[in-house]
Amino acid sequence: MNALENTIATLIDQEGLPKSYANTVQQIIVPLVHYVSQLQESEQRMLVVGVHGAQGTGKSTLALFMRELLSRHWKCPTASFSLDDIYLTRAERRELAEQVHPLLLTRGVPGTHDLELGLRVIDQLRSAQPGDETAIPAFDKSIDDRAPVDNWPIFKGRPAVILLEGWCVGARAQSKEALTASVNLLEDQEDAEGVWRTYVNQCLSTTYKDFFSQLDSLIMLKAPSMESVLEWRTLQENKLAERMRAVAASDDRSQPLRVMSDDEIARFIMHYERITRASLAEMPARAEVVIGVSESHFLSFKVEPPIHMGYPDRLRDL
Repeated sequence: MNALENTIATLIDQEGLPKSYANTVQQIIVPLVHYVSQLQESEQRMLVVGVHGAQGTGKSTLALFMRELLSRHWKCPTASFSLDDIYLTRAERRELAEQVHPLLLTRGVPGTHDLELGLRVIDQLRSAQPGDETAIPAFDKSIDDRAPVDNWPIFKGRPAVILLEGWCVGARAQSKEALTASVNLLEDQEDAEGVWRTYVNQCLSTTYKDFFSQLDSLIMLKAPSMESVLEWRTLQENKLAERMRAVAASDDRSQPLRVMSDDEIARFIMHYERITRASLAEMPARAEVVIGVSESHFLSFKVEPPIHMGYPDRLRDL
C-alpha cells in the first residue's frame, strides 16, 4: 500500500465508512483534488472553493478527504470550514426570531449565519504568515450553539486553498414572484404572510451574494430528490445520537442531548426545502463541477456531463 492509499484507508476507518468508499475516492475525489491543485497552481494565489450539497449528500466527507489529500499528497496546504461552523449563537438567533420572525430561531437558512465571522477567518487565513495560527470556528449541533473558542481547531500558516462547504453555498435568490406560493406545510402554516421567506431571500440577494462572490470555483453534489435528502438527514441525526450517547455514557458531566426525533427532522428539512429545490433546478448550469449522488448515496457517485469549459478534464471520462 502506497502513502496515498494508506491515507485514504485511514480516513475511511476514521469516518466509519465502508471500505468500498475507496473506489469513490479514487474515481471522484482524487480527480477533484487534482483539478483544485492545478487551478491553484495556474492562479498562483489562495483559492476559495465552494462545496454545495443538500443535507446528507456527503459534502462534509468530500471536503475532509479533499483537504487531507491536498495537504498531505499534493503539497497544497488546505484549510476548510462549513457554513454550519459560523451559525449565529442560539442567543443571537433568539433575538433575530423576536425581531423578524420566529422561524429564524432554527439554524440553517440564510440570515442565521455570522458572515462577518466567516469573512474575518478567510481574511486572516489570506494574510497569515508561516508561523501564524488561525482559529477555525466550530458549532456544536448537539447543544445547538457555537462551541467555546478554546475548542476551535487551529490552522497553522497560510493555506493555498480554503474549502467552504455548506448546503446553501453558492445559492442564489429567487424572484419575488417565486416567493408567493408556499412549498410545504411549514411555509403554509407558519409563514402564511411570507415574512420569513422574504427575509431569507433578501439575505441571499445581498450579504450572502457578496460572501459567495469570493468563490473561485463551485462544486455541487446533486441530490436525486427531496425525499432522499430527508432520508439522509434522518440517518445523520441517528448517527449523531449514537455518538452523543456514547459520550454521555463515559462522562457524567455531559450536558443533556439535543437530538431531533424523526418528526422534528422532517419539519427541520422544510426550512431548507425552498432553496434546495431552487438550487437543484438552476445550479447545475453554472457550477464548475456537478456530481450526481444516486439513491444509494455515496456508494454510486456519478459525474454528470461537463457543463463549462472549466470542468475538470480528468472527470470527463468517468
